[in-house]
Amino acid sequence: MNKNESMSRYGPLVGAIDAGTGSCRFLVFAAETAEVLTYHQVSVSQSYPKEGWVEQDPVEIIKAVKECLDQTVSNLQQLTIDPSDIVAIGVTNQRETTIVWDSLTGEPLYNAIVWMDMRTTRIVDDILKKVRFQNKNYLKPLCGLPISPYFSALKLKWLLQNVTRVQEVVAEKRCMFGTVDSWIIWNLTGGINGGVHSTDVTNASRTMLMNIETLKWDPVLLSFFDIPREILPQIRSSSEIYGHIQEGLLRGVPISGCLGDQQSALVGQMCLQQGQAKSTYGTGCFLLYNTGSAIVDSSHGLLTTVAYQFGPDAQPVYALEGSVAIAGAVIRWLKDNMGIISDVNECESIVRQVSNDNRITFVPAFSGLYAPYWRKDARSVICGITEDTNSGHIVKAALQAVCFQTRDILEAMKKDTGLVLSKLLVDGGMTANNLLMQMQADICGIPVVRPLMCETTALGAAIAAGCASGIRKWDVKLDAAVPSDTFLPSITEDERDVLFSQWKMAIDRSLGWEPLLDEDEEMEKIHAITAPAIFIMGAMFLLIVAKYSPLTTSISRGRNFFR
Repeated sequence: MNKNESMSRYGPLVGAIDAGTGSCRFLVFAAETAEVLTYHQVSVSQSYPKEGWVEQDPVEIIKAVKECLDQTVSNLQQLTIDPSDIVAIGVTNQRETTIVWDSLTGEPLYNAIVWMDMRTTRIVDDILKKVRFQNKNYLKPLCGLPISPYFSALKLKWLLQNVTRVQEVVAEKRCMFGTVDSWIIWNLTGGINGGVHSTDVTNASRTMLMNIETLKWDPVLLSFFDIPREILPQIRSSSEIYGHIQEGLLRGVPISGCLGDQQSALVGQMCLQQGQAKSTYGTGCFLLYNTGSAIVDSSHGLLTTVAYQFGPDAQPVYALEGSVAIAGAVIRWLKDNMGIISDVNECESIVRQVSNDNRITFVPAFSGLYAPYWRKDARSVICGITEDTNSGHIVKAALQAVCFQTRDILEAMKKDTGLVLSKLLVDGGMTANNLLMQMQADICGIPVVRPLMCETTALGAAIAAGCASGIRKWDVKLDAAVPSDTFLPSITEDERDVLFSQWKMAIDRSLGWEPLLDEDEEMEKIHAITAPAIFIMGAMFLLIVAKYSPLTTSISRGRNFFR
């Protein structure tokens, strides 16, 4: 089959790199129909050096991306589709994850610090002590975000303070910082041989370093966190040509779209009008509400973020976001840590065998609570256990926890905007669980709508790439009907309120747990507390020995004898 026949069959193709927390994928879409023609996926591992620390190897990430590109091209060839029909590639990625590397060697200076990592808790505490009233929203007027370990600026600050190699390379003006999108784009566009050091407005809006209005790195924020400007990437729109791939069969293909994964899912769900919202269920759970050109300052624990900007001259679109740290991660915890399930796909069948009268509530706050609470001192609790409780009840409570956290965010959005959603659009890997989707409809009391085409995150990046100036191969129809399944509420309002009130009680019990110190800090604290006591006790012991020991008594008697 020649190229003309292939192009006439599928039209122009657009690729999407989806670099998530657990895996990297490369998908190829037909621009005219949004059909996924083929894809390849590679898992990416995580490491946990200390409690609350989560890291990944940046080299493993970029190797996974390149393997996905190569294998997907091979898939196209086996389907007799010409890979040269790919006219553009978009990138979507896990956000906030922080990478620093050497511009001369291309080598990472440290592992990637993953978005859910909590090592910067003490830095946050130190910062808040210097802020009036210890107000965690002190910087929100500038960046839209609370002061939290979640965001990249704190992770970067930790690297600058604690990693000697980073300090050396910064001093030599060779350090580059970026989120995962920057690392991927730089490597694919040439790396040490002229790679493009850039990010887009959606990813930059998650660093705490970009001004939410000007869409530029803010000198006040850079000074506040003591971040050198020269290590940062250039901020660009979500849809423009950043550079071209420099190796492999896709050499010369432009990278022309870039979106953080949650913003990409918003675009992929076609939530392009003010008032539309979607919720993505992956490792975490993220609900975004399109606020149009308005920057809405939440007073109920939500974030103000950039939703997308389709071109450097286009007006940015903003969103309110509720971020939940633990969603799919709690199911993996049940499998890998607790051994309660052997496969994540078992959850639905296990829960269906559980009676409805056992009310167990599980708050999965492994690394604190995100929106709308923003409590880094929270830890996981399981409440309501009785002698009849079994592992199935725990699995059910874990699924319900995802739904309760989503309702928490919907309640906060209602308070901020005054609007009640008529339906909730959902996407992400967990939405394949029909029982979970029914639980979500029951707990929120609104229909839950799941698209039949589940690759909405990658689709958003493909749309951004295909719409870029110089590409123009994707025609976005705002009112296009999306084939979907709908789950309707099946319980009463009273039942819903009882369940939610139990959730709130469990939330209260999860708060106030101090995170454990690392080993060195624990030893220092123990030494500081016990050293004075040990000294005093030792002195008292010597005095007692001196007065009552047999040796002392014998010496005393000897002196009396010689007298």
